[in-house]
Amino acid sequence: MALETADPVLDERDQRLVAALQCDGRLTAERAGEVLGLNPRTVHRRWRAMAADGTCRVITLPARPDPVGALFLRIRVLGGRLDTLTAALAARPDIPFVDVSASGDEILAVSWTRPGTRDHLVFRELPATRAVTSVAADTVLHVFAEATHWRHAVLSDTERAALTPVRPPRPAAAPAPPDDIDRDILTALEDDARAPAAAVAARTGHPESTVRRRIARLAGSGRLLSHVVVDPRRLGLLIDANVMMRVAPGRLDTVGRTLAAHPAVHGAFATTGPSNLHAAIWVRDLDHLYRFITRDLGELGVDGTETVIVGHAVKRPGRAPDVRRR
Repeated sequence: MALETADPVLDERDQRLVAALQCDGRLTAERAGEVLGLNPRTVHRRWRAMAADGTCRVITLPARPDPVGALFLRIRVLGGRLDTLTAALAARPDIPFVDVSASGDEILAVSWTRPGTRDHLVFRELPATRAVTSVAADTVLHVFAEATHWRHAVLSDTERAALTPVRPPRPAAAPAPPDDIDRDILTALEDDARAPAAAVAARTGHPESTVRRRIARLAGSGRLLSHVVVDPRRLGLLIDANVMMRVAPGRLDTVGRTLAAHPAVHGAFATTGPSNLHAAIWVRDLDHLYRFITRDLGELGVDGTETVIVGHAVKRPGRAPDVRRR
């Protein structure tokens, strides 16, 4: 487990600019500068520089198939076969998250699956692999927070509220499904959610006025889901960990909702299995991890925990799989 990163931690200004994009992926430099007290030209220059060197990208997440559920997988692996199995899992489109424990003998992953079905990967493919010594697959019952909900805690509540777009009230009737034009626009924005309407129009062949109007409508309806891709270590968050908890059934919803709002938590969901609540967290160091477990979870009345520190984040949304040979 490395507590240092070859790339330096971003300074406070750049960290605040990353956090501003988390509030609104299509935020203008003028608005960001107004709220954060920065020159818009500086904002534009820093965003361009961070995008150019890969420090920070804003992408659009594709819509999740409906209905679809998820399994939280814990796969014990023989050390000599870890890389091969990790690469195979990371190549699958139905597995958006793959982590390797710091101990190097366990893979933690999330797999999309249809609720109530006998998952072929879990029941057939993994058990038939000689490298696998055990598989645990817990069904995700409820999602309290996902990666797109996480906000780096460097802005004040007032700043965050000023930078977050106000969506109109959700209509009583379900919104119309996206048509071919909407799908063309969303596809064009997948790799760069900040692409200007003119560039999207040129790529899709649709009129710029139509593209501009459709982007506004998609964003307002919540169909345009932007996600800021940034290495948490560049934000000074050097410890990546998964915490599995046991919580009394009557307190599960309250504890889950509380954790979803915690600044360290970038994922929280209720599951089946021996542990019924899972949290994915980023913290500065082991002291902060210790305080999270003993103080924050202790105050919530969590009955028990198991903590797995991530040694290598292999696959995360918006990042190409990083399969390393050991």
